[in-house]
Amino acid sequence: MFPTASSEASVLTIDIGILIGLLVMARLLDPSRSRDRLLFGATAAAFLIIYALWRWNDTLPAFELSAQALWSRLFIAFEFIALLYTLMSIIILVRSIDRSGQADLAQRAAAEENIYPAVDVFICTYDEPLEVVERAILGALALDYPNCTVWVLDDTRRDWLRDYCERVGARHLTRPDNKGAKAGNLNNALAATARRSNAPIILVLDADFAPRGDFLKRTVGLLLSEPDIAIVQTPQFYYNADPIQHNLLAAQSWVDDQRFFFDVFQPAKDAWGCAFCVGTSFIVRRDRLEQIGGFPHAAISEDLNLSYTMLRRGHRTVWLNEPLSFGLSAEGVPEYITQRTRWCLGTIQVALLRDGPLLGRGYSFTQRWHLLHGVLNWLCKPFMVLLLIAPPIYWLGGLPAFEANYLSFLRYGVPALLGLIVYMGWISRSRTLPLFMAATHAITCFAVTATLLSACIKPFGRPFKVTDKGGDRSRPRVHGKLALTFGLIAASSAASIVWAFISPYAASEISAIDFFNLLWAAIAMLIAFTAFLVCFELPRGEDVFAVDEQGWLTQGHAVSECRVAALSLSSARLICSAELVIDRSDEPFQVHLDGLGWVDASIVSRSGQALLAGLQPSFAQRRQLVVRLFSSSYGVIADRARLRGALAGLVRRGFIGR
Repeated sequence: MFPTASSEASVLTIDIGILIGLLVMARLLDPSRSRDRLLFGATAAAFLIIYALWRWNDTLPAFELSAQALWSRLFIAFEFIALLYTLMSIIILVRSIDRSGQADLAQRAAAEENIYPAVDVFICTYDEPLEVVERAILGALALDYPNCTVWVLDDTRRDWLRDYCERVGARHLTRPDNKGAKAGNLNNALAATARRSNAPIILVLDADFAPRGDFLKRTVGLLLSEPDIAIVQTPQFYYNADPIQHNLLAAQSWVDDQRFFFDVFQPAKDAWGCAFCVGTSFIVRRDRLEQIGGFPHAAISEDLNLSYTMLRRGHRTVWLNEPLSFGLSAEGVPEYITQRTRWCLGTIQVALLRDGPLLGRGYSFTQRWHLLHGVLNWLCKPFMVLLLIAPPIYWLGGLPAFEANYLSFLRYGVPALLGLIVYMGWISRSRTLPLFMAATHAITCFAVTATLLSACIKPFGRPFKVTDKGGDRSRPRVHGKLALTFGLIAASSAASIVWAFISPYAASEISAIDFFNLLWAAIAMLIAFTAFLVCFELPRGEDVFAVDEQGWLTQGHAVSECRVAALSLSSARLICSAELVIDRSDEPFQVHLDGLGWVDASIVSRSGQALLAGLQPSFAQRRQLVVRLFSSSYGVIADRARLRGALAGLVRRGFIGR
């Protein structure tokens, strides 16, 4: 029976009232206060629990060995995993800690007492090109710290990298094999440097991460401020758009999918004493490493394993939530997916270790609970797969994922969704957007699900897959298999909607449950279509950074002012004065750039007062330019989500193509 207009109006009125109440809460409450986080979190959790009770009591068919009963229970099983993960997240997010004040005090004390213990900087590299690894090397050499040694840990034993290190003043380390992957590389460096520099503190950087000049001054004092702190971890920031941001034209309006984790979750986990290492941009005490036998290598997530091994010995990881290093985000969809599947498998491996936080001794309930939360994060991914394929299964196979009409979902499901959406936007300070978050999860859900299935059979013994970085990405790329997958899902959802009206078996009037599944099909189609667009990769050019500074141009004896609007390693975009002195475009000239001095240049293109200059810096100038651009590139990519801009990019990509 189709619901009456009065019942629809009544439920919609309640939903609108709930939405208004949630928006008022988001306006009045402050996410920096624990009491407000508890109040808003409890409100969102209450709606989710009510929804879960309705799902369990009213939407499951009677149990029998039939396709419909088994499909409904498979769906609700993974849905409840997602709900459990969300409820655990809300509890974790009740707390949060900002250690910047503590770092300020420690930095000031170190400066007053002139205490700067030696630091060994380990830069882990496998096969990255020079254009990538030079950013980490030069950034590390430019650290504003009086006592540090830079070691480049070259796990592919490249002669050109050895020569480059000698030229710039870094030390080059290799080993005869690649046993133990990244952890093995770090342990080799740990042993080699113990016989030489033997610094009591180690900074670990991936090959694509350039540290900010004050990285060590911000972190070393914090590390030594309390005896049980073994690791100070900082967040990862990126100077390029990830494949989702780039391919949806949303680099300035949609945050990368790690921002919520780094900026919101990790400070919350730190408040519980359960923050963990994320593999790069952290410092660690050498003596604590020696106590646990070096970097653990039993799981491919050596970073997560390191923090939990330290916890077992009573040593904490703390989170300093400041932009102190900048790296290269995965540039292509395959690399993006590879990275996530590696993190997934690594988390599962840590959970299955005999001496790990789930099965081993020496861990508190809170520590085990936080690791379980991380495992559930990956176990949620199959739910996205089921969410996408459920509408076609209903319309083409006659099997509903759950038995409910749209009015019941309006009564129980919509308040839960509204509560979660508004709460997440509030707690994250505008780092979430529903459609784009769903598309982000969709991109990886099939690969992660396959990884989980393979982990059930063989969780250990799989090789460490390095995320490819750098290389030529100047041409469009199409990832056919993934595009076909999402294209079929979008098309089948669209076909389901059409079939509901033209099928010879269709009823003369759409039932309430059919209407609910029509809405579901439309949402699944939109998510799948967004993911489909991501599979068509747009070309990437050189990283260009917006600036606004005074510059000068000279050709011959004449000099004129200009504004520098953008910089890269090979070009500068200049806004010139009307009295531009360059009148011979075929001859070289010089441009004066802040911190670099006069740099040789040539005209690439010119339009009115705008001039694109090709730069030919000297080796010393290029070195300064690399440090300037990549060691302080905060703000290049959006750190807050903007719905209007994100939707505009999506529409442009979907209908215009670029």
